[in-house]
Amino acid sequence: MPERKKKPSTTRRAASKPTTPKATTPARKRVPAASTKTKGAKRTAPAANAPPPDAAREFAIEAARMLHDDKCTDVVLLDVRGKSQVTNYIVIGSGTSDRQMRSVLQHVEDLGKARGFTPWRTDKDVDGRWLLLDCVDVVTHLFEPNTRSHYDLEMLWGDAPRVEWERADQRPRDRANLGA
Repeated sequence: MPERKKKPSTTRRAASKPTTPKATTPARKRVPAASTKTKGAKRTAPAANAPPPDAAREFAIEAARMLHDDKCTDVVLLDVRGKSQVTNYIVIGSGTSDRQMRSVLQHVEDLGKARGFTPWRTDKDVDGRWLLLDCVDVVTHLFEPNTRSHYDLEMLWGDAPRVEWERADQRPRDRANLGA
């Protein structure tokens, strides 16, 4: 049987480092760190421009009031904290025209910027049937009435509590008080 010739290797082998003997030192004992109130959690300073915790609720209420003041109808404010991983509050309103809805959305965007809620995303469809302003903690949806009834976000978030946003002078009077 003929002998096979070995092919030369095309890969290089890394040169091995010379090993040096390690000094034998006694093992150190681990000393537990001083206990803190939050074990294992990393402490971070709050961002300099982050709004206070209640600011999201206040901004959502003011956004709902702004929708009402700018002639949007059926304004609803939903508290979806703990139900949604995306946002804390959803503001929903219906507009009368594309132009009016775009103007209202711009007013809410300006209000958000003034309060430290910069828009993460704004989505405006070509026909102006559904406009969206995502300020992370507060998401505002403006619909044309037929489109709103089609998507029915209130039913989607039916288990979310509604937040009272109306001013005292805007609330409908109690029927019992109307008789006088």
